[in-house]
Amino acid sequence: MYGAQIAFKNFVVTKGIWGSEWLGFKQFTRFFNSYDFWRIMSNTIILSVYNLVAGFPFPIILALSLNYVRQHWFKKTVQMITYAPHFISVVVMVGIILELLDPRNGIVNTVIKLMGFDAVSFMGKPEYFKSIYVWSGIWQSVGFSCIIYLAALSSIDPSLHEAAVVDGANKMQRMWHIDLPGIMPIAIIMLIMNTGHMLDVGFEKVLLMQNPLNIRTSEVIDTYVYKVGLASQAMNYSYSAAIGLFKSVINLILLVAVNKVAQKTKQASLW
Repeated sequence: MYGAQIAFKNFVVTKGIWGSEWLGFKQFTRFFNSYDFWRIMSNTIILSVYNLVAGFPFPIILALSLNYVRQHWFKKTVQMITYAPHFISVVVMVGIILELLDPRNGIVNTVIKLMGFDAVSFMGKPEYFKSIYVWSGIWQSVGFSCIIYLAALSSIDPSLHEAAVVDGANKMQRMWHIDLPGIMPIAIIMLIMNTGHMLDVGFEKVLLMQNPLNIRTSEVIDTYVYKVGLASQAMNYSYSAAIGLFKSVINLILLVAVNKVAQKTKQASLW
């Protein structure tokens, strides 16, 4: 927090934090008035909301499905296959995506050409970027994310399921009336925490997937900070810090707001 004050100064390394000139909110105003502000904000928000809405249900669905698998070997196999992509580095993951979607030799385009259609340059079309980013992320993280829900399901009293079976409830009814209410507090906590990172789009993956053709929809706050504030010759640390502080404040407001809504609806909350 001590270093956060450089967002309000014209930070010069040789002068240090205290010796640098105080500018107030000038760096924030510069960002708000920049030509790219609304495009960057809309890209970041759309990508974050898309990722949250599409990705949040899948770990729950996978956990519920695995919870009812009786063949031990099959359950372990599915767990291993779904967990494994989580341990692949971002660089390798993006390399796999680029190879799969390569318009000349990629598997996806090979199948498309065999079906009689023209090859598609997926990474060169801005409208495809968000979907490629989100669904590849779901593939990579769904198995690992469902671990916490499997742990929550294991804590549900087995007698509830036994009574439901005696009453003639099928698996879908047991999922809806026993399992989902049992894991709902955990799901709400995870939703609140994910909302608190709404503007924290994965910097490395976005940057690696960017190219001049899809930059219109792939430029987000984190990549903009890196390029304008740090990668440029100016090395404007104050401007970068101001944007980062703005993003953190928005994330904090969202976190508190969603937590408050959870309290009002009598659901689990962080505090």
